[in-house]
Amino acid sequence: MTPIARTMVGALFGAVAMYWLDPATGRRRRAILRDRLGSAAADTGDAVGSAGRDLLHRTQGVEARMRAGLTADEPADEVLIERVRAALGRAVSHPGAIDVATADGRVRLIGTVLAREHAALLEVVLSVRGVREVLDELAVYENADGIPGLQGGRPPRRSRFALLQESWPPATRLLAGTSGSALIFFGARQFLGSRNRDVLGIVALAAGGLLLVRGATNAPLRRLVGRTDRRPIDIRKTIRVEAPIEEVFEVLSDYENFPAFMRNVRNVSRYANGRSHWVVAGPAGVSVEWDAETTACVPNELLAWRTVANAAVAHTGIIRFERAGTGCRLHVELRYNPPGGALGHVAAKLFRADPKTELDEDLVRLKTFLETGTPAHDAARPLRQGPRELH
Repeated sequence: MTPIARTMVGALFGAVAMYWLDPATGRRRRAILRDRLGSAAADTGDAVGSAGRDLLHRTQGVEARMRAGLTADEPADEVLIERVRAALGRAVSHPGAIDVATADGRVRLIGTVLAREHAALLEVVLSVRGVREVLDELAVYENADGIPGLQGGRPPRRSRFALLQESWPPATRLLAGTSGSALIFFGARQFLGSRNRDVLGIVALAAGGLLLVRGATNAPLRRLVGRTDRRPIDIRKTIRVEAPIEEVFEVLSDYENFPAFMRNVRNVSRYANGRSHWVVAGPAGVSVEWDAETTACVPNELLAWRTVANAAVAHTGIIRFERAGTGCRLHVELRYNPPGGALGHVAAKLFRADPKTELDEDLVRLKTFLETGTPAHDAARPLRQGPRELH
């Protein structure tokens, strides 16, 4: 190992040791990690069991197809019709526009089809087990204009290789995780064992890590590294507060009150144009700042906001207020794109630094504050002196 690599590894181990052995919070961090690892181990056991069953079923399916290929298949006409109809969705966007009739393995197709799907349809039907011949009596159209049966519809369900699918089946995830672990082991040996093979070791470690994380999270790589704004993380939480709904709305609609019950919010300043500036404690104590704007505000009913363009953590949120006896019920929804994509979200969740964990804890602090008039942690500044006096 090169001197630079040894220095980096040493610094990394030192930082990890300081984090877990910190006299003030290290014990709590270790307990949280144990709980998380225990839960992850249970989830892994369930996933392995599911993957094993999936692999067994796939093996049995391959065996059944091989046996079928070695024997003559002469299904009843009713059975063959159902087989063909099941296959239509893989070839055309309007399977309901096609009628199927059979006689002695000869399949007759009657109806309408788009020209760009015609050839694929004939190929798919001819590949159905038991089909001997296809009689094409379809009306072929270049586009759907003026053809009722070709209006709307869904794209054909193309069969794709498992590794190219966005969501991998359990067996594929198991094989990816196993292969990734093997690559990581090989890469670690290469990287630590010979200075002449450092590059090969790094490549193997990177590839193995990607495979392992891809199989564990079942999320596309572009999402893992945050290269897409689609499918953000959604968080929903409901909590009951034994305080008048008017009081709760007044506290939450004034964002400057948030540092009193949100542990990581350091300061919130309101601008004259209705926007607000947030300063939040980020990783390693580094402050993260962004601007937000209120998008909806209905007294005692609804409060919604979103970050402005180029925010450090782009997100939107909405709080619905529901009267419940002498108290109220809060329905909170948060949608955000985590820095580093889904991979960053998984890492943050492991260390209880993700927004869902923070939201759970902050809502408990809010409940305590509103019901007792006392901030839930010493660092918070008091916002009121009595049960009805608000800032």
